[in-house]
Amino acid sequence: MSDVVLIYGGNSLQSRLKGIKDYAERYLDERSISYESINVIDLPATDLITANFSSSAIKEANEKVEKANAVIILTPVYKASYTGILKTYLDLLPQKALKGKAVLPLMIGGSFGHLLAIDYALKPVLSSLGATTLLSGAYVIDQHVQRGEGDTYVLDEEAIERVSVNLQTLEEELKK
Repeated sequence: MSDVVLIYGGNSLQSRLKGIKDYAERYLDERSISYESINVIDLPATDLITANFSSSAIKEANEKVEKANAVIILTPVYKASYTGILKTYLDLLPQKALKGKAVLPLMIGGSFGHLLAIDYALKPVLSSLGATTLLSGAYVIDQHVQRGEGDTYVLDEEAIERVSVNLQTLEEELKK
């Protein structure tokens, strides 16, 4: 069992959103908080699109969510909302899959014009999945995450502050 499961709802593992995921994983590692990741893009597309609840890959992902004490949802903003690929996976979670778990949404977008996407697009869906401990979440502007050498990303101070404060709150929730 992991303390945290990260659900990566990006359409690519080569995006700035991965920089936020990498930062969150380092944060958890440094504090010896166990975690697992679900990269929705790695789940079988046919199973996602056809809502194949009996898929072994979907069942395995759902089991990770079920066993975790907390969930971090990562998504870019597309069309003032979260990604369709994330939605296809969230639709395959059991109705109250997030009940009793601390849930932290982390979003990245091109401007602060979509800052409220967390509150008006993502949080209602998370609430419908039973999330009662829904943390405020962090919205990061993509220009605050730069590509580093190789497959790495560097968050600037503003992004680090936004994400760290929320990860600290999640850590406090795990201690309760």
